[in-house]
Amino acid sequence: MHVIASLVLLLVASLAPVTAAAQSAPRSPSTQKWVVAWAGAVQGPYPIGNPSAQPDLSVAFPSEMTGARDQSFRMVLKPEIWGREARLRFSNALGTKPVTFDAVFVGLHLASSALVPGTNRPVTFGGKRTITIAPGDSSWSDAVALPFVRDPGTPELAGRKLAVSFHVPGESGPMTWHAKALQTSYVSMPGAGARSQDESESVFPVSTTSWYFLDALDMRAPSDAYAIVAFGDSITDGTLSSLNGDDRWPDVLARRLHAVHGNRISVVNAGIGGNQVVGPKEYSPQAPFPGGPSALSRLERDVLSLSGVAAVIWLEGINDFSKNGNATVEAVQAGMKEAVGRLRARIPGVRVIGATLTPAVGANNPNHGFPEQDAKRKALNEFIRAGGVFDGVADFDKVIADPATGAMKAEFVPNTTVGGAGDNLHPNRLGYVAMGMAIDLELVAPVAAKAGKR
Repeated sequence: MHVIASLVLLLVASLAPVTAAAQSAPRSPSTQKWVVAWAGAVQGPYPIGNPSAQPDLSVAFPSEMTGARDQSFRMVLKPEIWGREARLRFSNALGTKPVTFDAVFVGLHLASSALVPGTNRPVTFGGKRTITIAPGDSSWSDAVALPFVRDPGTPELAGRKLAVSFHVPGESGPMTWHAKALQTSYVSMPGAGARSQDESESVFPVSTTSWYFLDALDMRAPSDAYAIVAFGDSITDGTLSSLNGDDRWPDVLARRLHAVHGNRISVVNAGIGGNQVVGPKEYSPQAPFPGGPSALSRLERDVLSLSGVAAVIWLEGINDFSKNGNATVEAVQAGMKEAVGRLRARIPGVRVIGATLTPAVGANNPNHGFPEQDAKRKALNEFIRAGGVFDGVADFDKVIADPATGAMKAEFVPNTTVGGAGDNLHPNRLGYVAMGMAIDLELVAPVAAKAGKR
């Protein structure tokens, strides 16, 4: 507890709301900028998706069409970089009716659904304590000061988590969410009212392993800070990784980069379990798909609109080649070329790293593991390695595949989310660590660091 106590400042008597004008003309030095510190690519409507180790939520959300009803949420998330100011993006991208959020707070997570006492800070939107977001839209909050962040670069903050709490008055209707958070968050009972200011754990009795309505967190960071987006499907989202372990391959990469460069580089996860590069052709609340909208259709929301992005690592395609996807290699290659072109057109100097697909040979899932899929996977991997589209390659196939069998190495198979046998499709924690350790840091190192080595 002495480490936690050392992080907490005595609160001032009150904190004046940060208005929209203050957000556009921040008090921070002009040498600072917004950089995305956490992301949770949205899909919907709940419960369409592929959550992991999800508790029974029927008591919290009795009706999918009603969604949340006069209840509060406490979403737990881990910033990949820290700053003295933050802002939050709320999303109603896959909703069918306007959703109102009020009593929004952000504080330092302690344990369970409790916060470090005295850290819960009110959040405003254009100077107001409430906001209504139309279907298909999202909204950023004003900047909020985090007085418990005395030194953003202190090692004691590394790995610490924030709790974003908010209230949905009335009924939300179908909820926009991220199914596979692999992080325990909390919800109050329906009709419980606005309880998000409460720092104790007593008012949030229901746990969930998904994130709702919140899809991005920015931190005010130095001008040389930047973000790397890990873009992809369930193997980026972390299926079969350990619950609350923060050991998906992007987490491992982030820790390696922090050890070298400190609080300068944010690695955020924009994976969605079941996602495809080019499919499905259409996605809407009325016609949802468990894997979310295609990578091409969500590229704007989940990469291009994020703050401070300088690099993207893209691992995707195996679901396009499943029996449900049944795409051609040429279609996926064309989709990748289109996305990379859009990235370079919108983010000058962006580095786009292609990641090779890991094997699905012997998969328990009947939609995966058949010979034609593996042949397509190998063909796409050669395109990623030698097609001249990407700025570099993260060769995950070389790390995960057993050369003798063509399947995943045996030590990467057992399930580390719930225990037991794995599925021969998703690596476990050991496999994700191997993937994160295999990435050449020079591919995503700061330009100044590269120049200094020449």
